[in-house]
Amino acid sequence: MQAGIPGRDTTPRAGLFPVRAVLSFSEFVPLHQVVPLNRSVLRSTLSTLRTGTGYRDAGLFVLLAALFGGSFVAIKTGLRELPPVLFAGLRFDLAAVVLLAYVVVTRPPSAWVPRTGGDLLGIAVAALFLVGLNNGLLFLGQSTTTPAAASVMYGLNPILAPVFAWWLLGDRISRVGALGIGVALGGVVLIVQPSPSTFTDASSVGQLLVLGAAAAVALGSVLVQRVGPRMDSVPMTAWAMAAGALLLHGASLAVGEAPTSVVGITPITVVSLLIVAVLSTALAYPIYFHLISQVGPVRTNLVAYVVPVFAALTGWLLLGEPVSTWTAIGFVVVVAGFALIERDTIRGELDRFRRREGNAKSPTLPPGDD
Repeated sequence: MQAGIPGRDTTPRAGLFPVRAVLSFSEFVPLHQVVPLNRSVLRSTLSTLRTGTGYRDAGLFVLLAALFGGSFVAIKTGLRELPPVLFAGLRFDLAAVVLLAYVVVTRPPSAWVPRTGGDLLGIAVAALFLVGLNNGLLFLGQSTTTPAAASVMYGLNPILAPVFAWWLLGDRISRVGALGIGVALGGVVLIVQPSPSTFTDASSVGQLLVLGAAAAVALGSVLVQRVGPRMDSVPMTAWAMAAGALLLHGASLAVGEAPTSVVGITPITVVSLLIVAVLSTALAYPIYFHLISQVGPVRTNLVAYVVPVFAALTGWLLLGEPVSTWTAIGFVVVVAGFALIERDTIRGELDRFRRREGNAKSPTLPPGDD
């Protein structure tokens, strides 16, 4: 799955393809702001319901999960003809052009031009970890594993981010949080089922490479947090894509991949590239940011645990790849570990949601003073 590069808030994240999910992008939404319950608030809520905004956002959530989930199948399909690192570089060639054009058209130059050393360093860190290492390892790993297993392993980046935040930022991990990390890693063990043959079995090696991609996302996000760039998340993501694409093309040449591999590729590979670059990257990010601003980061980033469902379904329908029992069990264990780590944040977000729903169901107040 994929998420956005962090901007200026003070909470650790797991980066370009979601991060320490439930605490990400607090600059977009004040998680702890308390709004007084009065007639104006009720009228606004009822008006929002009448416009169908809630249904629209629910639809966008499902669309986002489908876009991210479908990317795993599109990558798997494109890898039949394209070398993995070159494929990753081509992805960000296209995505960077589309997203940079979007940023230039929708924002003033002051919002998208890097202006400080922290901005440039943040872009460099993001390009190396969140684009280069992340996608290089992800595409390499997906060449030998199924979309379902890859999406579950990749969804571990919200679990790994607190570990790096503890190491680099001094963030405290509670005993229950540490237990949650252990539970989530237990889910990985169920999926990989390590044995002496693990490091010679292509599928197991592929899953471990995807896990490395998730670790790169988590580490890169915490490093960007430590650097503290002042740029907004979307322009920073666009610049990191452009710089990361150059790194990936350099790595592709270094490992001996032939640039001429793009010559003569079939239409299905072209479609796979367009799906990954345009739909699952350039289009998915604006939807992701919109949902964070509308429904909050906790519920938005639950998409990380819906993505494997779409990845498994599309992999089965389009590629005929079955979902193993151990992959399904491991997915459930990983989600349980995530819930333990972020139990307080999830509880607070659920309470906020219940209050909002209760306000929406309250009868309209008669005219008068608040």
